[in-house]
Amino acid sequence: MYLQGKTAIVTGAGRGLGRAEALELARLGANVVVNDFGQPGRDGSGEASATPAEEVVAEIRAAGGPAVAHLGDVADFEQARGLVRLAIDTYGSLDILVNNAGILRDRMVFSMTEEEWDSVIHVHLKGHFNTTHFAAAHWRAQSKAAGGPVYGRIVNTSSEAFLAGSAGQPNYAAAKGGIVGLTTSTADALRKYGVTANAICPRARTRMTEDVFSSIPAGQEGGPAGEGAFDILAPEHVSPLVGYLSAPAAERISGQVFVVHGGMVALVDRPKVAAKFDTAKEVFSYEELDGLLTPYFAERPPNETFAATEVLGLKHG
Repeated sequence: MYLQGKTAIVTGAGRGLGRAEALELARLGANVVVNDFGQPGRDGSGEASATPAEEVVAEIRAAGGPAVAHLGDVADFEQARGLVRLAIDTYGSLDILVNNAGILRDRMVFSMTEEEWDSVIHVHLKGHFNTTHFAAAHWRAQSKAAGGPVYGRIVNTSSEAFLAGSAGQPNYAAAKGGIVGLTTSTADALRKYGVTANAICPRARTRMTEDVFSSIPAGQEGGPAGEGAFDILAPEHVSPLVGYLSAPAAERISGQVFVVHGGMVALVDRPKVAAKFDTAKEVFSYEELDGLLTPYFAERPPNETFAATEVLGLKHG
């Protein structure tokens, strides 16, 4: 019970990765606020039916843990405020924020509509900012009142689409790249208050990604698990890292980016300077740049770009 007495928010926790993360945090002893956008429906008899968030809350309570549902949209600034307030009002504290909520609207950049771009940026990037803003303000106020560091953990969800590039996901890749920038900025800003912020790039088979992995045959890497086998892309491969980064043991880990899936965790290094060019004069001219850069890139393999495509080949073992 490494998180006994701690209170965690998990966004987008009605299904998939968020659900697995909420269950893991509860297993480790945390009070969990399960956020997932949606309103109750009606079953065949006309009775109100539970939302996915409420079903996860029921799972946690059935296992003996405290949990409450929040059905608001974290991409809405005021509803994100209400989510943080719900955690504090219900359990007296907020200690852990796991940002997971997201959507996909995949299309090539030349075919993408404005709405497809805006909606993905809105839910992923603005949703991460909104909850982070209110949690950070709470922890800062707590630290000032206490006169020292407090307990705070943020785990954000980025993606290999940002690290490696994804031709059919310019909106998603951009949002996930923005989340890494938000994470490193937040880690730096909140370090003196005792708060850590890290990002994970998970690979998992969820409702959101089912189309991405649907063409892979069973038994192949990334395909559905065979009879009696544990799915290599199950969300349960990801949730233990989220639990660990939320725990006291991870107090020295902040501003980091991890790739996680299929029994593997990889720490991503920061970008490095590949080459440096200096002008022989006071200011570069076109001709001087042409003389320096053109021969350099003539020898550099065209696939050596900022995109780290090698992360797509990472696997356990």
